[in-house]
Amino acid sequence: MIYNIESLANDMWSRDIPVYSSRGIIYDCNGTILVGNELALSVASINKQIDNPSTVAKELAKVLDCNFDLIYNHLIKNNSIELIKPEGRKISYSKALEINNLKLDGIYIVSDSIRYYPYGSTLAQALGFCGVDGDGLAGIEYLYNDYLKSVKGDLKIYTDAKGNLMKDMTSLYYDATPGMDIYLSFDINIQMMVDNVLNQAIAKYDPDQAMAVMVDCNTGAILSMTSYPYYDPSNYQDYDVAIYNRNLPIFYAYEPGSTFKIVTYAAGLEENVISLNEGFYCGGSKVVADRKIRCWKSGGHGSQTGLECIQNSCNPFFMTIGERLGVDRFYSYLEKFGFGSKSGVDLIGEAKGIILNKKYVGPVELACMSFGQTNSATQLQLAMASVAAVTKDLLQPYVLSKVKNSSNDVIFTASKTVKRSVISEKTASLMRFALESVVACGTGRNAYVEGMRIGGKTGTSQTVGDDGHYSNKYILSFLGLAPANNPKVAIVLSLDNPKNVVQYGGVVAAPLVGDILEQVLPYLNIDMDYAHQINKVNRWGLDYNSYVVPNLIGKSKKDLKPSSFYKYAIYGDGEKVVYQSPEASSKIYEGDTIMLYLE
Repeated sequence: MIYNIESLANDMWSRDIPVYSSRGIIYDCNGTILVGNELALSVASINKQIDNPSTVAKELAKVLDCNFDLIYNHLIKNNSIELIKPEGRKISYSKALEINNLKLDGIYIVSDSIRYYPYGSTLAQALGFCGVDGDGLAGIEYLYNDYLKSVKGDLKIYTDAKGNLMKDMTSLYYDATPGMDIYLSFDINIQMMVDNVLNQAIAKYDPDQAMAVMVDCNTGAILSMTSYPYYDPSNYQDYDVAIYNRNLPIFYAYEPGSTFKIVTYAAGLEENVISLNEGFYCGGSKVVADRKIRCWKSGGHGSQTGLECIQNSCNPFFMTIGERLGVDRFYSYLEKFGFGSKSGVDLIGEAKGIILNKKYVGPVELACMSFGQTNSATQLQLAMASVAAVTKDLLQPYVLSKVKNSSNDVIFTASKTVKRSVISEKTASLMRFALESVVACGTGRNAYVEGMRIGGKTGTSQTVGDDGHYSNKYILSFLGLAPANNPKVAIVLSLDNPKNVVQYGGVVAAPLVGDILEQVLPYLNIDMDYAHQINKVNRWGLDYNSYVVPNLIGKSKKDLKPSSFYKYAIYGDGEKVVYQSPEASSKIYEGDTIMLYLE
């Protein structure tokens, strides 16, 4: 065997000082930075060049504000190059300058970077965080670490056996390769709209937990995802692992309550066991086997149509649907709509929920499952099932939209994936109408927004205590879809154990979703549709009548006829109206004012 003596000698003399590049940037769908990098510096040592480790350790410990022994143990290692970590990793520029000015033999300052989260706790559970070595430890940072991490370079210097620099040999520099950039489906503008509304509710109701997820009905892309309690990814060490490792919309499976009735109703329509026009009488309960199971409304809803049953969220009607479907057909729709299995979203920590084994299901269990008790599901499962109920297709949800390498070449682009068709277009069309009527005429009235066609379903579910029995705590939810005639977005919002408020999803969660969609739909350039929106059915003493604003531009002052339902506020000294607010064809509530500006 022939050896290259020069090459072997160079290997013995060479010392590689690591050179780091930046980790890949994480963007939202619009190219806004969600996670970036800030310049940082780190300390490295060539221990053979250090004559007195004790003196050097004392000086470094003073600047780095750490224990002497920690630094000393680094400096006595038999390594060619030692990174002083974590104590000397990602230090500030001022500390690096202070160390550099000490001119300690064998101590080097190397380039590094630190992760930067410009939106703080926003999306923190989804995005995750990195450790001191720059590798992802949680969330997307961990899941897509192979894309994001950089390839380390180095500065190759040559020293003799005692570590002395060999000045007659040329040092070599190998540049580091930055990590790839990834683009996510999240829209930070929508995320902030959701969070602003939800944070007001958190301040008002002090829930134990709060969560929300919004998805694109056309593609399955996740537009926003909120999990409360929050944490700061820059200081994740200060928080309990249960906070940063639990992304509630995919992790927390709970009994969905009446939001699940969307699935039961769709299955009943698809199998032709119910119709919107059939008659049904609710006396306040239904006897199933040997058990009397009550409706949520004491005394019942009386005579109703099938459409009014979903508007009123009538439990006996949904028990009847389950009874007509039978266990086998009911379970086939559980599977078709994605319950009992993970959605497959590209996020860490997804739960599959809990579905009671079919062999243990009798008439009582089937009745309870039909109106949203017994089984558990995550918010994301509910969101994707609702999309299937109004579009017919169960989509694959996703977060990663695009990946670019360091040369700015796109190496991956996400696309829509239809997992399966669940119902017919005819049933989906009926579901769109039924859910819009829930918001206009039923329990979802508090989510109603004038000019916006919103469909949805309320949900109020008891939580199970440590003893396995139902507690006196509730999860209040609302599932919204908009616009109802051609859904673009679906949102599920829930508050777990809100305080000092009536425990109904329609009272607490529905208006929050209405507030969110009132901001999101204009942002998505979805036009107002007063003409086709189902008119809201008002409750005496609780709701106010609304009126279409007339076109008053060009009218003379004397032509302005007074109304007993709304008022005019007139500005200017001219004779004709040149501007009005609100504009014509929009709606105002009884007692509101139309502002008119004269020429």
